[in-house]
Amino acid sequence: MQLANAVVLITGANRGIGLAFAREALARGARRVYAAARDPASVTLRGVQPLALDVTDASQVERVARECRDVTVLVNNAGIATTGGFLQDATLESTRRQLETNFFGVLRMAQAFAPVLAANGGGAMLNVLSIASWINRPLLGSYGATKSAAWALTNGLRHELRAQGTQVTALHMGFVDTDLTRGIEGVKSTPDAIVRAAFDGLEAGLPEVLADELTRQVKASLASAAAAYLAAA
Repeated sequence: MQLANAVVLITGANRGIGLAFAREALARGARRVYAAARDPASVTLRGVQPLALDVTDASQVERVARECRDVTVLVNNAGIATTGGFLQDATLESTRRQLETNFFGVLRMAQAFAPVLAANGGGAMLNVLSIASWINRPLLGSYGATKSAAWALTNGLRHELRAQGTQVTALHMGFVDTDLTRGIEGVKSTPDAIVRAAFDGLEAGLPEVLADELTRQVKASLASAAAAYLAAA
């Protein structure tokens, strides 16, 4: 799926990785870029079309799908993260809130835009996941669970959308230097590097993009007796 002349819709496009996706889509010659955010006034990148969209609101998702009938590439980027493990979330509210965006938000967008992509020749869907799809630690326990669920969703959608010719690509990466990871220590990739790897993989037709070395190491470990998710740290 080539970005040149594509019509791209990116959720959570006002900052961080989403903003980098919007810049890179323009740089690669996208004909139109819809930059969706809860507050469209927060989208300041020139050359994109801001959209008001909260992916946790079904009516907003349905409205955007009606208005944006020309989309050929959907980037499900919107996500939230709250620190803490499962036992710390005594009320379960943090886990529910993250699931609403990170899992159900992707599902709502997929259901709404699958017919749009089909009508435009199949197109592509890129789901922004995480190394936390495979590793769960107390720092980001419930967040990791939501990304594991989104990985399963992505793998299922790939099969369900194959018949209509829609390419489904999963993007996994470790920490990225954005507002989401402020205060978390560790090696961080730049949003631009992650997005370049993601779009390179999308254009190459890859079903999965492992955007940094740590992510590649963790994925390779999953079939071994020393799988990364079993390690204490």
